[in-house]
Amino acid sequence: MPLTQNTSLVVGGTGGIGQAIVSELLDRGDVVIATYHQSVPTFNAKNLHWVAMDVSCEASIQAAFIRIKHLSLQLDWVINAVGLLHTKQQQPEKALSQLNADFFMQNMQINALASLLIAKQIKPFFSKANKNEQNPAIFATISARVGSISDNQLGGWYSYRMSKAALNMGMKNISLEWQRSLKNVCVVVLQPGTVATPLSKPFQSGVSEDKLFSASFSAKQLIQVMGKLTASQSGSFLDWSGRSIPW
Repeated sequence: MPLTQNTSLVVGGTGGIGQAIVSELLDRGDVVIATYHQSVPTFNAKNLHWVAMDVSCEASIQAAFIRIKHLSLQLDWVINAVGLLHTKQQQPEKALSQLNADFFMQNMQINALASLLIAKQIKPFFSKANKNEQNPAIFATISARVGSISDNQLGGWYSYRMSKAALNMGMKNISLEWQRSLKNVCVVVLQPGTVATPLSKPFQSGVSEDKLFSASFSAKQLIQVMGKLTASQSGSFLDWSGRSIPW
């Protein structure tokens, strides 16, 4: 349990990884604000606050942060766990011929743009955070190793790969801007590993058991990594074990 009680915001608190992160943060003693998209979750706990948010709509993001402000809670960690890999109508592209413009833009909106719009809203919270170099405020976004340009050996998955690469660039930009305008904040991109969630379910058959993580294990690892971050590590792209991933 942390020495002081943190307040953490988990965007996408009903998703596979997001829900596991919420549970782990509550277990360690955090006050947790978690967002949901449509139906109000039935899971409730002490120190848990649910807030509606549609990350594809800037007005919805703004409205959510107005409600968060009314809770009169300081944000210490913000974790964006929302992501899109496939829909009922569309799977990741195996070849360029399968590229669909609407699906591509949907990936860009959910996987890349959403984190920028969230960052706009959390900056005023972080500007008032009572943090230091060794215990910074954290803005973490879940990305993917396939968003690494230099690590791309297989091709395909155009929409997902490109949206995650765009997300990585956006988070790097934020880290540089906030180094000049905010103190003691760490902006980090995290890769959770291959996690047994609905997002990865169609692609789990080729993954060995030792490399397919439970959501709970991944959440524990990511929180452990975040707990060791310093402000000087802002702008990093790290995997679930804390190892650096090439851009």
